[in-house]
Amino acid sequence: MSDLITLTLPDGSERSVARGTTGADVAASIGPGLAKAALAAKVDGELVDLTRPITADAALALVTAKDEADALELARHDFAHVLAEAVQGLFPGTQITFGPSTDDGFYYDFAPAPDRGPFTEDDLPAIEEAMRAIIRADKPLRREVWSRSQLVSRWKQQGEAFKAEWAESLPDGDELTVYWSGTDWLDMCRGPHLPSTGKLDPAAFKLTRVSGAYWRSDPKNPQLSRIYGTGWLNKKQLDAHLTRLEEAAKRDHRKLGREMDLFHLEEVAHGSVFWHPRGFVIYRALEAYMRRRLDAAGYQEVKTPQIMDARQWEQSGHWGKYRENMFVIPDEVPNTEDEGPVVSNEAQWMALKPMNCPAHVLIFRQGIKSYRDLPLRLAEMGCCHRNEPHGALHGLMRVRQFTQDDAHIFCREDQIVAEIAAFCDLLDVVYKDLGGFSYAIKLALRPEKRFGSDEMWDWSEQSMRDAVRATGRDNADWGWEELPGEGAFYAPKLEFHLTDAIGRTWQVGTIQTDTVLPERLDASYVAEDGNRHRPVMLHRAILGSYERFIGILIEHFAGWFPTWLAPVQAVVATIVSDADAYAGDVAEALRKAGIRVETDLRNEKINLKVREHSLQKAPYMLVVGRREAEEGTVALRNLKGGEQKVMPLADAIALITADATPPDLK
Repeated sequence: MSDLITLTLPDGSERSVARGTTGADVAASIGPGLAKAALAAKVDGELVDLTRPITADAALALVTAKDEADALELARHDFAHVLAEAVQGLFPGTQITFGPSTDDGFYYDFAPAPDRGPFTEDDLPAIEEAMRAIIRADKPLRREVWSRSQLVSRWKQQGEAFKAEWAESLPDGDELTVYWSGTDWLDMCRGPHLPSTGKLDPAAFKLTRVSGAYWRSDPKNPQLSRIYGTGWLNKKQLDAHLTRLEEAAKRDHRKLGREMDLFHLEEVAHGSVFWHPRGFVIYRALEAYMRRRLDAAGYQEVKTPQIMDARQWEQSGHWGKYRENMFVIPDEVPNTEDEGPVVSNEAQWMALKPMNCPAHVLIFRQGIKSYRDLPLRLAEMGCCHRNEPHGALHGLMRVRQFTQDDAHIFCREDQIVAEIAAFCDLLDVVYKDLGGFSYAIKLALRPEKRFGSDEMWDWSEQSMRDAVRATGRDNADWGWEELPGEGAFYAPKLEFHLTDAIGRTWQVGTIQTDTVLPERLDASYVAEDGNRHRPVMLHRAILGSYERFIGILIEHFAGWFPTWLAPVQAVVATIVSDADAYAGDVAEALRKAGIRVETDLRNEKINLKVREHSLQKAPYMLVVGRREAEEGTVALRNLKGGEQKVMPLADAIALITADATPPDLK
């Protein structure tokens, strides 16, 4: 075997180096600047420590802070380890468990020493200072391979019962690794890590909160203290993130929902929304807009039952794959395998629908369908129920009862590309109308638990790639990405992730190419050859659910809805009581023009009225006094920050009416 290997760099150049050369060696050979900037290496696409020996020919890329995604993942992973080391240094007797990186930071779970209670937020400043000391010490992070018996012995010697339990559960033959921080602290970890703690910026992290957690996420196990933090590559990034958090708190839909009197939630109806009159105005306006868009796109609206026989859910496959998320009547059912019988012919078990698709297949099956009838687009504003865990419920964003803007397209195989392309175009228009949202497209691929053959999944996934390619959206400009293992159990899906006004992303729309459900529920059409064929079923939604999308809109607009969606579009406010009668006439004229209007005739100063209605996010205020009443004018004020202008009432009505017209009707 040769002592030399060939490394191919990103620019295509090749280097012949000694076997066992590390990424750090290559960086140093290129120049001192790169040697200082390098954080890790990618060997044949796998992220590894900079000091990891390379033993075979490979493609090599050196990771620096410019490779932000990889650099952030490394930094957040290391911040978690530094947090664990700092806590154990400050609070002897604390046991460590696990601490992963998250989308914007990291956390670590601890078992506090028996002589002290759970950690609190009062502990965070001292922990932060201890973390900064570890970072400034620039302790090298060194990888070692240990046997399972070594790990178990080490953890037991140190009194780390949780780590010992985990190590004992690992396969004995696996390569198990630990990382040393300097020479005095170690943790069990797969890695990779930065070369040293000094590669972290001590000003680029902040510990944010403390919560409870259970060992291995099981409520039967001991409760732990979870410390969260946010971590970045530099202080500028951290400050920007904290500013976003402050802005997000101001925009919180639950807070604005209370202030604007839109909705509320109660424990008596866990995860279900009580829509107030003002909130339901938004709901109805959005629903009416979507109906007009769907009508224009050739959809036919249907309505299906809320509750169906469990045998239907068994046949569709949901009983076996989705049972734990369904509300069943009665709520005790026998344990079954995925395909085993669960009910008698007496239909003793029923279930609230968690989704609309099986019911739409039953509508499709009514009567004989011809290839000439396809595509058939069935839409439903379908109320669904899913038994989400109580702790996962979150305002309008995660509920148990919700209404989908759902539809299913039954089509031939040769129509798939055109139908998905048309859906993408419709979704594009809706997102632009509703908030000017930009969005990224992801393809979620086959999960481990699924129905159908590999050949079917190959075909379904490729059909979706072909459809997106046909629209020109399968590129970086559209955030195109494939997500292994993230598809539904019956079909791959395109996910549409929109970005809101403060840069947060929300996965909202989806479309899925499904051949499993038509097969399981025996849907067919008569093809041109006279034989029966299975249709392809495209499951699709644009908003996802009305509840969640309205929550997103509240936060996106910070409550300042576009005028056509605003619960109250105009307020007529008096300066003096002599103008009360005229204010009533102005309000009536606005109502006749289709404007949602309120009057404020209170004996209060106009500045107070302006301030209060600004908090309610009414777009327009029409101020009237004696002069306006005599002249038939109004002082029109845009409460979002525009100037006040005096104009004839007819002109004000025309201006507000134009602004209040839904975008699809302009």
